[in-house]
Amino acid sequence: MSSPDRIQERRRYLMCRPDHFTVSYEINPWMHRTHPTDTSRAVRQWQALHDTYVRLGHEVELIDPIPGLNDMVYTANSGLVIDGVALGARFSVSQRRGEERPFRDWFAAHGFDVVEPVATQEGEGDLMLAGETILAGYGFRSQLDSHAEVAGVFGLEVVSLRLVNPAYYHLDTALCVLDPVQGPGGAERANIAYRPSAFDERSQGELSERFPDAIRLPASVPETLELNAVSDGRNVVISPPASNFVAQLRERGYHPLPVDVSELHLGGGGIKCCTLELRGGRP
Repeated sequence: MSSPDRIQERRRYLMCRPDHFTVSYEINPWMHRTHPTDTSRAVRQWQALHDTYVRLGHEVELIDPIPGLNDMVYTANSGLVIDGVALGARFSVSQRRGEERPFRDWFAAHGFDVVEPVATQEGEGDLMLAGETILAGYGFRSQLDSHAEVAGVFGLEVVSLRLVNPAYYHLDTALCVLDPVQGPGGAERANIAYRPSAFDERSQGELSERFPDAIRLPASVPETLELNAVSDGRNVVISPPASNFVAQLRERGYHPLPVDVSELHLGGGGIKCCTLELRGGRP
């Protein structure tokens, strides 16, 4: 049976050059202050990712990096943007709270309606739009209480998913939204890939029921960030080697594009972490 034809959707992304990237503190299991980092290498890898998006026809906006905010490169954590509304992040860790205001100011200056958050949540790190549903992670960084706030802001169903493996401390490290598809009655749902072992039993059941055709990746030793990937519906930008994931993507008609961001993995982030999707707002 032939694989389905996948349709690329043009996207608009927000990125930040890692000019000040280094690991000077430890806030997730990937970070080790004793492991040296190479900022210039991080910039080169980031530039390759940026250029890949541009080559694919996507629009990339930039926010200026700020000295002292080492993790600002991980723009996906800064908020969730849907239909011109930007819900800012409220970080659980003190080392990243300095990022909150610069990102909200950028959203406002670029035509988005900014919502100041009340509960703790870390943007697209834990909030992923899948069709007309927001998949929402909690357990390490974002509070479960934030999910009601997210539902109220966007008027969409929010599905709470509990993360239980510290290596996958954000939802976007354990789950990738591949593309929207039409479900029963014309409702939009989505194809996803995820690692079941990152979730508790209830959440595994929820994902299995909602996404019966999902790509499921087995537990990995050592842990990997291969699911921290970005899809435009056809092209899936992914960290190498990810051989098993790449093979499954190809079988289903996707076009995997490996981009090495291994230096940025040292901060606990990957391709998706460096990429915030901007939906709506001023062109």
